[in-house]
Amino acid sequence: MKILAVDIGTGTQDIFLYDSNLDIENGFKLILPSPTMMIHRRVKQALLSRTPILLTGHQMGGGPSAWAIEEAARAGISVYMTPSAATTLNDELDKVESLGIKIVSEDEGRKLSAADKIELKDFDFELISKTFNDYGVSLQDLGAIAVAVFDHGNAPAGVSDRQFRFDYLDERIRKHNSLSSFAFLSSEIPKIMTRLQSVADSSVDLPCPLVVMDTAPAAVLGANFDPIVANRKCKIIVNVGNFHTLAFRLGDGIEGVFEHHTGEINLPKLEKYIRALADGSLRHQDIFDDMGHGALVYGTGPFKFGQDDFDIVVTGPRRSMFTAINDRQLNPYFAVPFGDMMIAGCFGLLAATAEILPDVTEAVNRSLRSVPRHGVAPWDNPL
Repeated sequence: MKILAVDIGTGTQDIFLYDSNLDIENGFKLILPSPTMMIHRRVKQALLSRTPILLTGHQMGGGPSAWAIEEAARAGISVYMTPSAATTLNDELDKVESLGIKIVSEDEGRKLSAADKIELKDFDFELISKTFNDYGVSLQDLGAIAVAVFDHGNAPAGVSDRQFRFDYLDERIRKHNSLSSFAFLSSEIPKIMTRLQSVADSSVDLPCPLVVMDTAPAAVLGANFDPIVANRKCKIIVNVGNFHTLAFRLGDGIEGVFEHHTGEINLPKLEKYIRALADGSLRHQDIFDDMGHGALVYGTGPFKFGQDDFDIVVTGPRRSMFTAINDRQLNPYFAVPFGDMMIAGCFGLLAATAEILPDVTEAVNRSLRSVPRHGVAPWDNPL
């Protein structure tokens, strides 16, 4: 049985093909440019040639793609977007038009023969399948596909998308208190999570069920499969991503979380927030007013550092922030689940998929248990 896990970030899309007939370390892996970086490059090419641009498709991750699209519009290039594609920039389409971008219907778009047509979508199964096929590996016998993206949610007009996301996180944690509760079968995605829904909408005719999940809980859940991390019940796991940094305090479930923009913080500031998360003094406004997303604290007692030979667990592509030994105060442990930090999110996707789809539960859990561990393991204290 095979499962394709795809963790889509700002810099890269990290792909893991799980095969129950292989040791998990032998699964095929791809670390490729993220879809938003691919669109960024396409738009920049059109900008150099002064070619009009038509963007169709679905809502997808912004950041680099959005910056390039806005730059093209400012440079006087004719930029057209269909309504669904335009939500990549803003859910309020009048704000997209205020950037100098023209919103056109699908029919109008088909008449723009001179424009460079670019389709927006986070997950391109056809392209990934072709890549594997070129190496003689078929993806037509999959038992499931699991995809992670970061979703702010569709905030109502006048409501901060940062605040809206944290209201959503709060609701999920209070109701389920589980990292895997941020994963959904494609038919059960909350209506407000429009980017997750766009992944499902752009993934027609798949050969198997589709599970979608938020990238942040996926990375933290995956980091728990490092044997050293699994040995500690109470821990703070920090995921330093290319665009977002988050820290989860874990003990009896989820005891707290904060989320910030990586570009807005340095190591001293990050460690200050981690200490506040640990002692329970961190407040939502501390992060929100610093241009971050926010914070939630549920734990009633303080988390004590120095319980082991490390203070915090660190993962993510920008984890090198913690390698400045002279500047840091907290002693980090760099998680390497199954020997590979870059696909921690894929392992989290696998664990969540095993909870959602009974047909894959036994095989996946058997594989995730395959590395010898001591003490409390993720499956003994599921998050």
